[in-house]
Amino acid sequence: MPTFRDDPDAAAGVAGRKQDAHATQTPAPNLSPRPSRAMIPEIGNWLMKQALAETEIERVVAGCCERLRAAGLPLARCYFAFTVLHPLHRAIGITWNSGKETIVEGYPHVPGDVSETFKQGPHYYMMQTDLEHLRIPLNACTHTFDFPIIQELKDQGLTDYLAYVVGFEGGRSGDRPEGFGMIGSWTCTLARGFNDAEIDALLQIEERLAVACKLAVKQRLMSNVTQTYLGNSASAYVLDGQIRRGDGQSIEAAIWYSDMRGSSGLADRLPRDDYIETLNAYFDLTGGAVHAAGGEILSFIGDALLAIFPMGADGSDAQTASRKAHDAAIEARAALPDVNAARRAAGSPEIDFGIALHCGEVMYGNVGVPERLTFSVFGAAVNEVARLEGLTKDLGRPVLVSDAFRKNCPQPTVSLGAMALRGIGREMEVFAPDCEAADLKKSMQDTAQMAAE
Repeated sequence: MPTFRDDPDAAAGVAGRKQDAHATQTPAPNLSPRPSRAMIPEIGNWLMKQALAETEIERVVAGCCERLRAAGLPLARCYFAFTVLHPLHRAIGITWNSGKETIVEGYPHVPGDVSETFKQGPHYYMMQTDLEHLRIPLNACTHTFDFPIIQELKDQGLTDYLAYVVGFEGGRSGDRPEGFGMIGSWTCTLARGFNDAEIDALLQIEERLAVACKLAVKQRLMSNVTQTYLGNSASAYVLDGQIRRGDGQSIEAAIWYSDMRGSSGLADRLPRDDYIETLNAYFDLTGGAVHAAGGEILSFIGDALLAIFPMGADGSDAQTASRKAHDAAIEARAALPDVNAARRAAGSPEIDFGIALHCGEVMYGNVGVPERLTFSVFGAAVNEVARLEGLTKDLGRPVLVSDAFRKNCPQPTVSLGAMALRGIGREMEVFAPDCEAADLKKSMQDTAQMAAE
């Protein structure tokens, strides 16, 4: 069953909380006292079509609510939430309000996966007591249940509340509190609340809605997982069908390769968790800068990071791609002193790393064995940038760039001469930025300001 950081129905409306803070619910008009018996099955059929079409869940939810109102159901506010497999979010919530924009919000992971706020809400109570539905007439003088959400919904002018819990894993709702599923609620503003015919219509449609949402959730899970492990561009290629060994294409790109200093020694002397924290701090600096600059992180190779900044098919974006890679390198190095100061204060080991930047043609696609593939970049340029980074420690320069990269990114550099790269059959002229990271960052900002003027 789903567990959520916050239950909108336990804390002023989870996903709808942003909107509720600055908008008062407009009472729904008095619609037909009985929903159309002919239209409700058609809404179920529409939901099945959306499931087959793999429609995004936001459109499924909004389309269902609008069609239910068109069929005569006096819906004013509907909430839906479901668990997701995502490194940042435990759940996604969607709040639909009649006549207003549908609100979508992600809920971050929290220790234990269940917040105290959620525990005070109706859905947690339903999971614990194995209830599939719970109705609370909000305009009653007294209530059997004393959830904080009751008064908050009443203050919004809502008069009736019907909550539900749907599990996707089979079994009873209380069997798997950590499984995947969906929770939700229907509300109205009619003084009489929902009548039996309206409740019956909602119960009829919930199963079809859950099926459509389940397939939409699975599609989102697939997208989340592939983006997390492959990156946005590679994920799109894979989901588009490039899944056979050898599938791919040759592209021109600015290539980034970075490596953490002293990683072997840190791994030997630090406890496992401390070493992993140090490694992640290094990746936050380097990978975070790449991501912020629009680069594509392809591989974490031990303590090394490989990324690309793709150019246009005709090389027309060479300067833009190279400038993004350059800016990312400067940001990463400029942030290092403050990060290390904080780590020293916390008693954690300092971090250092080298970065190499290169430009060239790479093969972007699948390699491996048929049963286990990886989607990355390969080719001579990739080997060269890795060997170039190996010189950063020997030369005492934290950032090195190739002549090919320098030609596309005209920033101040100093030539260190032509050098042999291990395993490469030719020498390469090697360059280094001609000032410290902080100065380079200021130069980068001044250039951007002049371009804007």
